[in-house]
Amino acid sequence: MGTLINIVTVLVGGLLGSLLGDRLPQRTRDTVMSGLGLMTLVVGLQMALTTQNVLIPMISLLAGAVIGEWWGIEAALERLGRWFERRLGAPEDGAAPSNGGKSVAKAFVTASLVFCIGPMSILGSVQDGLTGDYHLLAIKSVLDGFAALAFAASLGPGVLLSALSVGVYQGGITLATYALSASLAGVTRETPGVIEMTATGGVLIMGISLLLLDLRQVRVGNLLPAVIIAPVIVWLLGLLGVSYA
Repeated sequence: MGTLINIVTVLVGGLLGSLLGDRLPQRTRDTVMSGLGLMTLVVGLQMALTTQNVLIPMISLLAGAVIGEWWGIEAALERLGRWFERRLGAPEDGAAPSNGGKSVAKAFVTASLVFCIGPMSILGSVQDGLTGDYHLLAIKSVLDGFAALAFAASLGPGVLLSALSVGVYQGGITLATYALSASLAGVTRETPGVIEMTATGGVLIMGISLLLLDLRQVRVGNLLPAVIIAPVIVWLLGLLGVSYA
């Protein structure tokens, strides 16, 4: 239920933003995107500062970058976005995109990363799968709805496609958690692995803010494995009896 609510809010916000976008002056859209970028930076910084050992996010990011570049995650996401562009009648590669120069691929990748990275996505989906309590995902859904409106107004209707990412990602976590509910019953915000996963995800969100602020083109998609590596490091340290904090 939580994931379904999230999908609906992203679609509603994206539709409203797409309808309002062309009616807003370019300067207004640029300012809105800058404001969203700044708030994304603040959220990412707050998450990153929750770490109890900065070496864990650092090592996770370095290892994740190597794995992500090897797998070509960012390129795969871009190819998926361009596939959507072709299916939606956008121009071929090399041609100027229609819809005022807005790229479906960029909108899809950016919005998908923002909506899927973070503790609320994971913890909310885990909570939904364990107990059926979707309140955390409902709160996230409201936030994502407003973010989708702002994204769509500036980046275009490609933001709507991020609802697919939310459905696959959060829905997959919820179903997996439901299947493994017996072994995951003790997972909370204070679980060491979740803390470091949250901090690592915060760094990735800060990378997204740099994209929104047009400061640097960070290949955040290729850093995604770091979010999984962080709790694995904590788990391994626990097996060795090493205190990571």
